Amino acid sequence: MATDNVDLPDLSHEGAAGVQAALLNSDTSPEAAPKHSAADLEAVFDVPVTVSAVLGKSAMEVSQLLKLARGTIVELDRKVGEAIDIYVNDRLVARGEVVLVEDRLGITMTEIIKAGSGS
Repeated sequence: MATDNVDLPDLSHEGAAGVQAALLNSDTSPEAAPKHSAADLEAVFDVPVTVSAVLGKSAMEVSQLLKLARGTIVELDRKVGEAIDIYVNDRLVARGEVVLVEDRLGITMTEIIKAGSGS
């Protein structure tokens, strides 16, 4: 595994004031940001994640829940054709549509949710 040299601010000053000053004086412009590629993520390729596709939600009382049986229809808060939410490790990352792939259901992503925006 290759290592790249990364320029770090000089943090040898005493106390938090020195660290803060070093960070403020460091060049954080987009032009100074190192270029990264997919190969830089190789170390995390084998990390397992949980992907969930939420078709919709429904709220009910426990008494209603106990009455559910095979064939019971539960109305969800989404309409037919409305985008579904795609979560990775319980974090909303995309929206998409349900598709049929041979005899199985699948999801096609139609919108990627950027960090900071969302549900």
